[in-house]
Amino acid sequence: MNQEQLKQRIKELAAERNALLMAHNYQRDEVQEIADITGDSLALSMEAAKTDKEVIVFCGVHFMAESAAILSPEKTVLLPRADAGCPMADMVTAEGLRKFKARHPGATVVTYVNSTAAVKAESDICCTSSNAVNVARSLDAEKLLLVPDRNLGRYIAKHVPEKECICWEGYCPTHDRLKVEEIKQARADHPDALFMAHPECTPEILELADHICSTSGMYIFAKENPAKKFIVGTENGILWRLKLENPEKEFIIPSRSLVCPNMKLTTLEDIVKCLETMEPRVTVAEEVREKARLSLDRMLAVPRD
Repeated sequence: MNQEQLKQRIKELAAERNALLMAHNYQRDEVQEIADITGDSLALSMEAAKTDKEVIVFCGVHFMAESAAILSPEKTVLLPRADAGCPMADMVTAEGLRKFKARHPGATVVTYVNSTAAVKAESDICCTSSNAVNVARSLDAEKLLLVPDRNLGRYIAKHVPEKECICWEGYCPTHDRLKVEEIKQARADHPDALFMAHPECTPEILELADHICSTSGMYIFAKENPAKKFIVGTENGILWRLKLENPEKEFIIPSRSLVCPNMKLTTLEDIVKCLETMEPRVTVAEEVREKARLSLDRMLAVPRD
């Protein structure tokens, strides 16, 4: 089947299965185009919890499908590619986090949603890249353990100097590869462009940014700012929606390294097969799900700006 035939087949199967198709902002263009909803990982999981659809097809990586299963245990959550993982999420285990906590008794564990259900279950509260600072400020704790992303952790620490912040040494390989020289070159080539960066980038990159925000924040910033050019410091899948919503503006990816291989694994063929077979299914053991849900619920209770 060609691409249009595959898309039509997906629509037919989704209707038969009473399925909602969700795609993360970093997915392939054609996957985002066919999705019912696109967004960041937590926003998608929250939408999954709201829908009356019985099946959730999560085009993303494994921890994202787990989050949907945590929030929607009564629904069937499918991940079209079982091998779509997240290197950063894999850099911390529940056992490793337990040992980390033992070395810092009394500290509060703040865990990025880009983590496994088992790690969330060992945490006190979760955060996203957009609410991380607010979450940290909301806590009545002097010492924070920030897991697993050291770059997001350093970003949080900079904004809560009154707290002792200890970072786990994990990172996103895609964002961590972005080099200062590449940003300086992009600025030289496009002096009229604003540089927006994701907080998963290194501190040296964030120092150069005009605006630091999550992927959702980038959509808002690009739409509301009068600038006509933007240098985009995150995974290149974000370009599809940025261009769709701002056809009169130009978006520049400053490095060829800003590609996540795991996010690009899912194809239209995978989605068809997934809906035909209703596999692979992602589930979370109830004892883990309950504890992980508590960490997410605490985060969701933090007031937003």
